[in-house]
Amino acid sequence: MTCDVALIGYGEAGSTFALAGDWRERASAFDIDPTSNVAMSAAGIAGCASAAEALAGPPLILSLVTADHALAAAENYAPLLRSGAIWCDMNSVAPETKRAAAAAVEAAGGRYVDVAVLAPVNPARLAVPLLLAGTAAQQALAGLAQLGFAKIRIVGDEIGRASAIKMIRSVMVKGIEALTAEMMAAASAAGVVDEVLGSLDTSEKAIGWQERAAYNLERMRTHGLRRAAEMEEVAKTLVSLNVAPMMTEGTIVRQREMGSVTKQKEKAV
Repeated sequence: MTCDVALIGYGEAGSTFALAGDWRERASAFDIDPTSNVAMSAAGIAGCASAAEALAGPPLILSLVTADHALAAAENYAPLLRSGAIWCDMNSVAPETKRAAAAAVEAAGGRYVDVAVLAPVNPARLAVPLLLAGTAAQQALAGLAQLGFAKIRIVGDEIGRASAIKMIRSVMVKGIEALTAEMMAAASAAGVVDEVLGSLDTSEKAIGWQERAAYNLERMRTHGLRRAAEMEEVAKTLVSLNVAPMMTEGTIVRQREMGSVTKQKEKAV
């Protein structure tokens, strides 16, 4: 059977996709960690001794390395691509990093598609939402669909657009996680976990993010200065509990900034 896809990087994402799609001989793979060959073999994937071997035939490549190796992988392996092969960069990196990687791939005669993976690969597996951007996005969509990916959407021709959506979305998603950690550390130290979480349940409103974002920004513009002062007291509370208020200090800066803009506008009227 013809090898349809090459995996560059065979960590959690690569192994999850390959097993979920039962790709077996349809796929080749290369990872700089030679111990990954054991997992490849168990999945029926052709583990290759070099990137050149893995990239020699497949028309579609999934780059699934770590973020800090994403650009180097594109630059180092682009010359090994068959002419017209599509490099799907599925790594979580900034738009400018993807544009630099695209330049390397396209200079070598390949085609580059910016792919944003919008959720953890487990447990979603091949149902994980994917956003695609690039002039070869339609062709990449067809190839990914044949591999079993079920939730794919093209967001434009511009490289970096898919990545921008993911990176900006992560401000909220990862920020909430960090805020949760800071809140829970303080609540645990103060012995008020149940009360704090119960209070949040009571005040939580089930509204969409369009409405939520507009509401949050309006509150900051109207009450930012007052809320910044309140959050300074929150920071003192955390310090007294031996919890570093890293996220809280950022909130103080942002609330004061938003409130100050409104105050300046009022003075100018």
